[in-house]
Amino acid sequence: MLQQTQVKTVLPYWARWMRALPDIVALAKAKPERIHKLWEGLGYYTRVRNMQKAAQTIVEQHNGKFPQAFEEVLALPGIGRYTAGAICSIAFNQPKPILDGNVIRVLTRLFGIGGNPRETQVRSKLWEIAHELVVEAAQTPALLNQSLMELGALICSPRKPRCGICPVARRCAALRQKRVHEFPNLERRERAIPKLVCAVIVKKRGRFLVRQRPAGVVNAHLWEFPNVQVKKCTALRSHARRNGAWSRSLTDADVIRAACGILGITPRSAELFCTIKHSITRYRITLEVVRVGGDCPFKPALPEGRWLTLSELRELAFASAHRKILLRL
Repeated sequence: MLQQTQVKTVLPYWARWMRALPDIVALAKAKPERIHKLWEGLGYYTRVRNMQKAAQTIVEQHNGKFPQAFEEVLALPGIGRYTAGAICSIAFNQPKPILDGNVIRVLTRLFGIGGNPRETQVRSKLWEIAHELVVEAAQTPALLNQSLMELGALICSPRKPRCGICPVARRCAALRQKRVHEFPNLERRERAIPKLVCAVIVKKRGRFLVRQRPAGVVNAHLWEFPNVQVKKCTALRSHARRNGAWSRSLTDADVIRAACGILGITPRSAELFCTIKHSITRYRITLEVVRVGGDCPFKPALPEGRWLTLSELRELAFASAHRKILLRL
């Protein structure tokens, strides 16, 4: 859970998870629907599928006991060099190095290491330094690695480092050179790409039409309302909030055309239900949600779709933006 996610976000998820699946065997045997629901909202859902595969490997190959050898930990699905080092050093007090974003920032500043840490040569140098430090720590590798992470998280921060209270400030090359903000030398992130997506709410006899995302795509196996990307942003324009209500700049024809593109047939009426903005990796997505009026009198062209009640929908794991649609319903 802590891969790509902050501790404060993880804590309530972890507590709920441990109540539901308290051990490795329970996780190994859990249905995919259950682990996705417990993970709902944390994002990067490949992590939870890998976690279950790791649990199954531990049950099958290690008699249900988490391995302690570094190479065996590293071989588990979803665990890379950093996570294996963190587990082995913190849980088992082994002299194994770690290198996450916080540690990279501390080491590049402390030792004045230029170059992009994402480049192989620079990253290898950082791993080498991290290894030397943890070996030098001798009996306390767990304390050293946790200290490096905490130093980066609380003091050696990206934008406002607290150099005045840093316990290693006298040894910091970047501080001596007055170049703290030049390290680490990361490339600028790619400019965000805007995307416009239209989703449709269709109801029939108290049930709503939803579908499950296929394997191999972003948010695989999660549920969503039928939707399609709108290629031209002029097709569905933005909305301004005035006097507590959405001021529409769409024509009825725009709305019905979008619904038609998703359902494969023209509905009798459709109206804007809400607008949701969210981000996935480098994409900034505007989700325009259209609601088809009344009960659906036709069969939409969605063979993978399912008609479910609100109570049934609450039991499913939805992609985050579509969970917001469900909450509004």
